[in-house]
Amino acid sequence: MNFSDINYFAILVAALSSFMLGDIWYSKIMFKQAWLESCGLTELDLQSANPKWIFGGSFACVFSAAFILCLFLGNDAGVAQSIGTGFAIGLFLVSSSLGLSYIYEQRPAKLFLINSGFSILQFSLMGFILGVWP
Repeated sequence: MNFSDINYFAILVAALSSFMLGDIWYSKIMFKQAWLESCGLTELDLQSANPKWIFGGSFACVFSAAFILCLFLGNDAGVAQSIGTGFAIGLFLVSSSLGLSYIYEQRPAKLFLINSGFSILQFSLMGFILGVWP
């Protein structure tokens, strides 16, 4: 794939979609409390964290993931293939890597399910956006 053929705006939107999904997924109406408990964190821990570092670092990570997904998909992938590829990456690459770490770190299965579920949806959503964008 030629770097001049890359739709950087689509990558930006795909990366920003991760933030919107995370805002819902890790909200009070979804998994925030279970996630905090499983991580051993409190609301106070979240409030004392440096938001520039958290959101800046998070954006750099999701932008690079969306960029690599775009390169991986190429220009000819359709919507279904892009969603399927994103789903497979979330399930088989990200979740298996998280699972390996969580097993050795003896982290709760609940935390694995929350974070793994997010990753699967995140990559599926990014795949959808990259696949539907011209």
